[in-house]
Amino acid sequence: MNGDALVPRAKAGDLSAFEELVQRHERAVYSLARRMLQNEQDAEDVTQQAFLSALEHIQGFREEASFSTWLLRIATHAALKVIRKRRGLKMTSLEAATESQEDDHVPHPEYIADWSSSPWQIAGQNETMRLIEDALAGLDEKHRLVFVLRDMEGLSVRETAEALDLSEANVKVRLLRARLQLRERLTRVFGDPATRVTREHPHTH
Repeated sequence: MNGDALVPRAKAGDLSAFEELVQRHERAVYSLARRMLQNEQDAEDVTQQAFLSALEHIQGFREEASFSTWLLRIATHAALKVIRKRRGLKMTSLEAATESQEDDHVPHPEYIADWSSSPWQIAGQNETMRLIEDALAGLDEKHRLVFVLRDMEGLSVRETAEALDLSEANVKVRLLRARLQLRERLTRVFGDPATRVTREHPHTH
């Protein structure tokens, strides 16, 4: 059945329609939670919580956005609750928990090379996706969260800022840093050796 037809049925109380929506979106919700939390058990818990919350609040879904977008926003907030709980925080924002100001300075990459093809274009390959996930796991949490929400889930800068309780300026700086760090990590795999450039460090005397 078309996904658009399932939502009105689910809103009308048809549990079989909601169960089909769960089946269609479960992998996407789990992937988002896994990337945000870097923990399988927490991701599974958040996935379950997201669908329970969606079921409880589906009557309030106005269908201004797609069901998948609405559901991923619910999952994002559920994952952020887990992150705050890890830090012993209840109401404190992630901004206060990480740093109040983001330095505008963006470090120069140590390793540069042109890519023969974009890893995002070949991410369907299992090995490529594993490398991308490993690189993502290597980012600081504050940079990883911004990258996941903005670049992987397609939230706008404003939506990302609202979800993470950050200023839009900080989202932009953190996103740039995340992109540069990921590109440098992945360049070591995907970069064309013929175009490789490494940063020269000044020698100290």
